[in-house]
Amino acid sequence: MGGMAGVLAGLLPAGKAWAEDLKMGLLVPGSVSEEGWNRIGYNALKGVQEQLGATISYVELQQNPASFEKAFYDYASQGYQVILGHGFEFQDAALSVAEDYPETWFLISSSDIHEGRVIGLHTDTSQPFYLMGVIAAKMGKKAGLVGGMEIPPIQQAFEGFKNGVRSVDPDFPISEAYIGNFTDTTAAKEAALSMIAQGADFVLPNASGATVGGYQGIAESGADVRTFSIFSDFTPVAPDNILGLYVADYAQGVVEVVRGIRDGAPPEANVVFGLKDEKVMQFTFREDGPVAVPDAIKAEVAEVAAQIAAGNIQTHSN
Repeated sequence: MGGMAGVLAGLLPAGKAWAEDLKMGLLVPGSVSEEGWNRIGYNALKGVQEQLGATISYVELQQNPASFEKAFYDYASQGYQVILGHGFEFQDAALSVAEDYPETWFLISSSDIHEGRVIGLHTDTSQPFYLMGVIAAKMGKKAGLVGGMEIPPIQQAFEGFKNGVRSVDPDFPISEAYIGNFTDTTAAKEAALSMIAQGADFVLPNASGATVGGYQGIAESGADVRTFSIFSDFTPVAPDNILGLYVADYAQGVVEVVRGIRDGAPPEANVVFGLKDEKVMQFTFREDGPVAVPDAIKAEVAEVAAQIAAGNIQTHSN
């Protein structure tokens, strides 16, 4: 069924083959009810449904590569023309299944891949994290980074943060720890508390569903610890600590990629969203709370952001 849809797409005018029966599946590493990473994937799927009229479906999975392959196979065999694996961890399974379903498009979040119809969709989070690093070095004394697993998207984001810090003060101390999963909120909280106990006064958690635990630890440590809200608004969790918000409207980015695939104009390389893509990436300062970034630092950060968007500052090494 999926193969037949692909054949028709090659024979009919652009957009005609899928005008009535575009089907898209989503694989998420956890629950879409969680604020943060998994919810972003679900919002992308809903955007494709609402804007492109697609039939959609999603499956919630644990960290199990065998289940990733099965889910990809299930959707491809049921004629889903586009399947989004929402996370770098889905890349290998997609490459394996794509061998049997060459007419199906496999989109992989947080990936830089482009092999056949396996396409990476990557938001360059190192760019806003670079800005957070600049802020941390100008406002704090020591930074702490709490990651989920040591996978490229998180490592790249943290590299951006560290490069931002070093652009201000090469000797600024930074602690970094990974909890080894994306679900253990208690571990994320304990890692944040440990860093704070060792003097970190700017702490950033980046651990998908476990991220909220990091903010809980920050909040419990008092108002002297600063942080930035990432991916979703965690201000209700740490109202006295959050300086601003970074969000990526990844949903709209996915919609445009799928629209291009449907209309016969698929990506010719992996897709990278950054600060230059104003409709996708937003970096804003909080104006309504007890903590704030001074205006002079805001102005400096705005200039750095403009330089990054123009391609004049490299925020990560590759």
